[in-house]
Amino acid sequence: MPKHSTPLCPFVLAVPAFFLLALLGGNARAAEAPNGERTYKAQCASCHGPRGEGTKRYKQRLEGDRSVAQLAALVGKTMPENDPGSLSTEEARAVATYVHDAFYSKVARERNRPARVELARLTVPQYRNAVADLIGSFHWQRKASDPRGLAAEYFKGRRFDNRERVLQRTDAQVAFDFGTESPVPGKASPEQFSIRWSGALLAERTGEHEFVVRTEHAARLWVNETRQPLVDAWVKSGKDTEHKATLFLVAGRAYPLRLEYSRAKQGVDDSNKKGKRPLVKSSIALLWKEPHGAVGPIPSRNLSPAPAPEAFVCPTTFPPDDRSYGWERGTTVSREWDQATTDAALDVAGHVASRLNELAGTRDGAPDRKKKLQDFCHKFAERAFRRPLTAEQKATIERQFAAGKDLETGVKRVVLLVLKSPRFLYREVAGGADGFDVASRLSFGLWGSLPDRELLEAAAAGRLSSKEQVARQAERMLDDPRARAKLRELLLTWLKADQAPDLAKDVKKFPGFDAAVVSDLRTSLELFLDDVAWSDASDFRQLLLSEQVFLNGRLSKFYAAALPPSAPFQKVRLDAGRRAGALTHPYLMAGLAHGDESSPIHRGVFLARGVLGVGLRPPPEAVTPIAPDLHPSLTTRQRVDLQTKATACTTCHSVINPLGFTLEHFDAVGRYREKDNAKAVDATGGYLARDGKAVRVNGARELAAFLADSPEAHAAFVEHVLHYLVQQPGRAYGPTALDDLRRSFVANKFHVRKLAVEVMASTALHRQGAREKSKKRP
Repeated sequence: MPKHSTPLCPFVLAVPAFFLLALLGGNARAAEAPNGERTYKAQCASCHGPRGEGTKRYKQRLEGDRSVAQLAALVGKTMPENDPGSLSTEEARAVATYVHDAFYSKVARERNRPARVELARLTVPQYRNAVADLIGSFHWQRKASDPRGLAAEYFKGRRFDNRERVLQRTDAQVAFDFGTESPVPGKASPEQFSIRWSGALLAERTGEHEFVVRTEHAARLWVNETRQPLVDAWVKSGKDTEHKATLFLVAGRAYPLRLEYSRAKQGVDDSNKKGKRPLVKSSIALLWKEPHGAVGPIPSRNLSPAPAPEAFVCPTTFPPDDRSYGWERGTTVSREWDQATTDAALDVAGHVASRLNELAGTRDGAPDRKKKLQDFCHKFAERAFRRPLTAEQKATIERQFAAGKDLETGVKRVVLLVLKSPRFLYREVAGGADGFDVASRLSFGLWGSLPDRELLEAAAAGRLSSKEQVARQAERMLDDPRARAKLRELLLTWLKADQAPDLAKDVKKFPGFDAAVVSDLRTSLELFLDDVAWSDASDFRQLLLSEQVFLNGRLSKFYAAALPPSAPFQKVRLDAGRRAGALTHPYLMAGLAHGDESSPIHRGVFLARGVLGVGLRPPPEAVTPIAPDLHPSLTTRQRVDLQTKATACTTCHSVINPLGFTLEHFDAVGRYREKDNAKAVDATGGYLARDGKAVRVNGARELAAFLADSPEAHAAFVEHVLHYLVQQPGRAYGPTALDDLRRSFVANKFHVRKLAVEVMASTALHRQGAREKSKKRP
């Protein structure tokens, strides 16, 4: 939604504004009880179709997710257009009941035209993850490591000779200023020493990462690629003390990292010609700039002393996936996507060829090299296809391998054949219903990638045939960093914060709100989401109710908290009694605001659509908000009321505004305020619930309490989790699937991770269950 424009009506919350225009006619006031079906067929079907399917005049289907009570209230308030409010309560409810039950509601739509699980190709993230894990399956497997930081080795000489090693330890970060002192007093000279840090880098965001090495002396850095340094300042020239390089990384993965640093005797200051020349200071710092971030030291939580194998990161540029439904879908195939898969297959083939002996476990000239390369080709295809090869497939692989002019070319031909096969590019292309299909649904749902060895072994042994067996595997899979990255992105998408918004603000109104603060705010939000999701309770309600905000020294200063300037990120009870979890997190509040003032409309749309699941359709046009200087005495709330008071706007803004107003205590950068334009903030608002009950709230805390207990918010979150993990419509799994998941969510005390397990356990077996039922029919 445009940040500097105000959406105008009609937002289609339930039915178009022209619906039921003819209700003013004769039978609407008949003495007998109103008959909704008769009224609709007599006076509305000619415009909207007998079953609400639309006509040439009005093409939009009459469908949505509002309750009968909400529909009736909307019709009673806004219909007919030339005399709003003239319908009786009974008339409005009769028509709303018929429309809702006949074709408007989700249950009615499922009954009339059942949704199906759609054939889908791999999305861009899934493709990247799949080829990385496919190649990675031929490397040694990394073991998880709890300690944070890097393994450090300190040497008394410039050579990394184990005989000269004087200290081994784990360093939380690489950010040292030794000055003119030795890093290991008494064991290494301050004039000459070297240090090597090694381990793994844990990426939390997908995209371009900039790495920065700052030092006055010699240094070189390897990240992922172990053959060639990413930063090479080993031979110094000039007076440069900062060296940069950029690398694309995929979230949820560990990449090998090594940093070497050398302090030489010649690093002295010769400006003092008298007496002994003082040493030039010695310092070394390793920093990075994540996607949507600012340059800063790599935190210890992103470092591990345990080594990691090299990971393949596909360098190919793909066209973006369809995100119109709120999650990435692989339901469209374009010429550009097909070309990208060809380019990517060539990139993978080149990578495999350059490391062929390592991946296949052989060497040049070995007598069994051909046999091992042939075995590698079979395994490569089998792992790519996520199931054992048929005899015909094996024969095809062997023919491709044999057709190469040499062994390396034969392997390349097989890699290209496999990666262009629909059995790799599409999920469930065979439409099967066995354990291998279940394994793929699980792995793509929780990891966005291929099944691992344990999943495939379970499928082969028939241990993925019951819901309990699938749930046990899902619980195991959640311990993987890929699942942690997937769950974080799921929550960011729920908050509409997955795509970094433009948070530029008026520098005169908000001095100090710069790129570094914005970067810290995003990290703060991610830490908060991880903290709730991976706690023992994993309680969805705490995402709304918690008063804790992760702050560091820089954010503490800006948001007036009591932390020292150098403080690392930690939980702080900010604005005690006023904050409401993610709803009032400064990053979210700043994103749902204009450059110089808050935006109740953006916040209200987010709450209605994202948190409560109200089906808002985009407005037909946008109008620039009323400028504050046109009405200098009005508050933001008063200006929004003024701009949206027209009758044509009430359908939309009677829902949007009262929700958005409840967050008016938070300004355009998410700071708490008591006054707006020198007037007391009015944060009262409300919502008409599905049961017809009008809910009144005052401020963010009351709003959060309502949402935490709201069946509508629970249902909307459940549906979002299913959509994000499964990437299919919820109705494809039956008319009661979402209601069943919501009841399970409540029974499990709103446990987010258990919900993810339940979603996968329910959907992964769906086709299998359908196939087994069909076999029992005569």
